[in-house]
Amino acid sequence: MQRIIVIGAGQAGASLVAKLRALGHGGPITLVGEEPVPPYQRPPLSKAYLLGEMARERLFLRPESFYAEQGITLRLGAPVTAIDRAARRVHLGPEVLDYDALALATGSVPRRLPAAIGGALAGVHVVRGLADMDGLAPEFQPGRRVVIVGGGYIGLEAAAVAAKKGLDVTVLEMAPRILQRVAAPETSDVLRALHHAHGVNILEGTGLARILGTGRAEGVELSDGRTLPADFIITGIGILPATALAEAAGLELENGIRTDAQGRSSDPHIWAAGDCASFPWQGGRLRLESVQNAIDQAELVAENMLGAGKDYVPLPWFWSDQYDMKLQIAGLNTGYDRVVVRQAEARSHWYFAGSRFLAVDALNDPRAFMLGKRLLEQGRSPDPAALENPATDLKSLLRA
Repeated sequence: MQRIIVIGAGQAGASLVAKLRALGHGGPITLVGEEPVPPYQRPPLSKAYLLGEMARERLFLRPESFYAEQGITLRLGAPVTAIDRAARRVHLGPEVLDYDALALATGSVPRRLPAAIGGALAGVHVVRGLADMDGLAPEFQPGRRVVIVGGGYIGLEAAAVAAKKGLDVTVLEMAPRILQRVAAPETSDVLRALHHAHGVNILEGTGLARILGTGRAEGVELSDGRTLPADFIITGIGILPATALAEAAGLELENGIRTDAQGRSSDPHIWAAGDCASFPWQGGRLRLESVQNAIDQAELVAENMLGAGKDYVPLPWFWSDQYDMKLQIAGLNTGYDRVVVRQAEARSHWYFAGSRFLAVDALNDPRAFMLGKRLLEQGRSPDPAALENPATDLKSLLRA
């Protein structure tokens, strides 16, 4: 009947508490969230919700009544101020909650532009939580000018929404190409062309010197001295693991909260899962930022909190929706030295390190995504020549 507290009411936290009850844990469970709303989906925020195509209530992962029915205490709008590891207590301001086991599912926080270059001006937005989207939505009026800083998935998804709503959109990417950190040039090329076709101006190899304006953003000055007018700015320059609470509690950090293969932190009574956690992987450490990882890792941590003793072996997959393009990614392309392009009914890019298959980017090609995912799950590598041949039946690669 141990008392379990989960800090962080996002995808990982919600998955963890639900799994604990599903596994039969009968003790008290408390889910503590900083935001004043029940756990909700983040991916639709910068897409369907911002477009006005999804009602707020549909964002919620489960109705609030679910938690009461499961005997899970929800503490919303309740920032945790400290963790007392010696006494096994969590402080919510003056209030104290005792725990026998604690899980941190604190997620991540967006990188922000420095105030010194105008990052704190009104009209400068980040794309992360529900409150961010509610603050950003009124800016999306046809004919207005937006500059998006960052050509990663978040920035490009915001650009797609803005273009669909009739705004004048410019994307700034400091690297030589969009998506440079996460995708092959072939994938960057397809998405660049897609955005150009929708009227988006993409400036690659172009840095931001400062945001112009006094009380409110009025434009940007680029690293080459040019200036661009803007009615508002969106920054999509990445996220960082939310580790402030763990650090203040003295837990070991290494690109997030450092855990063992089962999700246990340097304190045997504290666990971590989701965006905030890094775990052993192929001789190094890995931290994954995805819905799939948040769910899978959190559910495994729930099992291990109850004594299962299982190691986490991720099978990562991701997706991004831009206009009518659904990009689905299976695997991790880290260390690739070859990209095989398959152009059949649709297009897909297959990553290899030598002869070993690592990952696939499927562009409006769900069959390639599912096939690639199954190959990765089975630890198999398809023949590159067969992949390149549009006449090859993808299913035959599973039988090869």
